[in-house]
Amino acid sequence: MKMLIRGSRVIDPSCGRDAFCDILIEDGVIAAVGERLPDADAEVLDAAGLVSAPGLVDIHTHVREPGFEAKETIATATTAAARGGVTSMLAMANVSPVTDTPEAVADFYARAAKTAKVRVYTAAAVSRGQRGEEPTDVDALLAAGAAALSDDGVPLMNAALMRRALIAMKPSGLPVLSHSEDGDLVRGGVMNEGALSRRLGYPGRPAVAEELLLVRDAMLARDVDGYVHICHVSTKGSVAYIRQAKAAGIRITAETCPQYFTLTEAEIERQGALAKVNPPLRTQADVDAILDGLRDGTLDCIVTDHAPHTAEEKSRALPEAPSGMVGLETSLALSLTVLHHRLGLPLSFVIDKMSTAPAKLLQLDAGTLRPGAPADLVLFDPQERWTVDPADFASKGRNTPFGGWELTGRVRTTIVDGEIVYTR
Repeated sequence: MKMLIRGSRVIDPSCGRDAFCDILIEDGVIAAVGERLPDADAEVLDAAGLVSAPGLVDIHTHVREPGFEAKETIATATTAAARGGVTSMLAMANVSPVTDTPEAVADFYARAAKTAKVRVYTAAAVSRGQRGEEPTDVDALLAAGAAALSDDGVPLMNAALMRRALIAMKPSGLPVLSHSEDGDLVRGGVMNEGALSRRLGYPGRPAVAEELLLVRDAMLARDVDGYVHICHVSTKGSVAYIRQAKAAGIRITAETCPQYFTLTEAEIERQGALAKVNPPLRTQADVDAILDGLRDGTLDCIVTDHAPHTAEEKSRALPEAPSGMVGLETSLALSLTVLHHRLGLPLSFVIDKMSTAPAKLLQLDAGTLRPGAPADLVLFDPQERWTVDPADFASKGRNTPFGGWELTGRVRTTIVDGEIVYTR
């Protein structure tokens, strides 16, 4: 099967391309990228006015299957991903049973093979049951297809276990993904600790809790020449410490999420549990630092930490409601609105942070439109304005604080393996 994407602006950070040209797809791979490519025997997709880019690669999501299908399933999560331009995604291990054995990894991929609309990978847990006590069999998990190692959702307080995992992962060249929040310091906290939490009367999660575990893991990585990746960075101090660690030659990378460069803790007072997330929304100074960290490369990529919950759960009082928000269907538009339209950063910058860089980080065959690569693409209109309506989400989760926001930039078509999986 042949498809010719005609006349779009092609942006591919993997090779520095930013030009108006055509893309020829044959048998699920990129066959050619260039001007005025012949269209014989090809289905022609007129993409004038659109940007074509490597499909987004979201290396931090929670799909909730198996065990929590009332919140989300692989089918609904990957459908939401397709609508957001995500063609490859990593699911975290905090499902039930926890993805901590080769059999659990195999079960996840068997489920995905039946229902997934995009490429979906799974992380495996660092510790058995994510209890932070007994290590998992890293070699067996990687051999079974685990794409990363992480206890995300539960801070790994056992330094010896983290050190052992960093050593075990070294031959693969892959990082250990760290949920950097000191569990003792954040226990019972429901929002950022500070003047607002004290005024509202809620226990807080202090910024130092994130920074303390981050520094520990950077030191462990330095000690064993391992590779650590810091999940969902939210504080000014974290950005500074990561910057220092990189300058010192420590193998460390980091991610952040749109909520951490668009929202502050004040959203808790306005929206309650819809704005409750771990780590919590912080202050404007933290937001500004996150933006600086993205600009200067301290923060390597943008992910969603997509975390769906039921409407009933999110309707509870703040202390009883679960943490997390959905993001697969809004992440590109939020990033385009803030980073490109508001701050003037190039479109290639946004695509690199959301596609090319995370693919490279996890050694995924994605994030590029080079000939021979899988034909995974997103086509979007960078100028289209639209209003977020959670009722229209494909995800089962409607728990977003961005409902009613007007955004600029919208996905028109998503292609996986040369097949259109979403179009509007």
